Amino acid sequence: MTFHRLDSADDPRVSDYTQLTDVHLRKLREPAEGMYIAESSRVLRRALAAGHQPRSFFLAEKWLEDLSDIFAQYPDVPVYIGSAALLEEITGFHLHRGAMAAMQRPEPVPLTGLLAGARRVAVLEDIVDHTNVGAIFRSAAALGIDAVLVSPRCGDPLYRRSVRVSMGTVFQVPWARLEDWPGDLEVLRGLGFTVAALELTDDAVDLDALAARQPEKLALVLGTEGAGMSAGTLAAVDLAVKIPMRAGVDSLNVAAASAVAFWELRPRN
Repeated sequence: MTFHRLDSADDPRVSDYTQLTDVHLRKLREPAEGMYIAESSRVLRRALAAGHQPRSFFLAEKWLEDLSDIFAQYPDVPVYIGSAALLEEITGFHLHRGAMAAMQRPEPVPLTGLLAGARRVAVLEDIVDHTNVGAIFRSAAALGIDAVLVSPRCGDPLYRRSVRVSMGTVFQVPWARLEDWPGDLEVLRGLGFTVAALELTDDAVDLDALAARQPEKLALVLGTEGAGMSAGTLAAVDLAVKIPMRAGVDSLNVAAASAVAFWELRPRN
């Protein structure tokens, strides 16, 4: 095993871990460099279990024993060790969830291959809050969604916060970033999916009414926080669906709404 003790925050060998709190920088840099950060020992283990390959490990010395089995499996991957203060200086925040790893980003999966055999698909339009993206993936994994598609401007499912909030379930649910939006909804329709927008419109049907129809293949589109679904997307879907609200509440947070909808619209046969 290759262990390296860090003495300086300027060490070029750990450039993957610098400025992790700069969201704008990291969401541009990480996809461009073909990498992402797995934060916490649990997330790291889930990434490796999904077959993702590590570039390096990064941790305080007290976590070495806890991850000794992982290091033994990847003897050629460097392990960088430093004091808590030095690691915080490098990353911009205090590490308290064990180790981090810089991981190789998996190659994109062709859309048709991703959807082969899928019956329930979630489509995220321009959801930029990484906490919501991660929470939606966690619900998708728990409630039987076969694949998640994200629009070109949607937040990165492999951004550190998304991965952490999802508890690593972003590695379990197949996903892809669409290139032609909302044009790629036609690909779904061509594969036999009913495409429904979860949106409060005048003609939206209640969630239980759509569930009663039991569509064989269903793609549920979730809109961005605040502004909701774009007019172009609403024009491209087959129908709109809503969760009936009580007590004067007009809507739920998109992550909460996704969990309700995923459960109600699950296949029953």
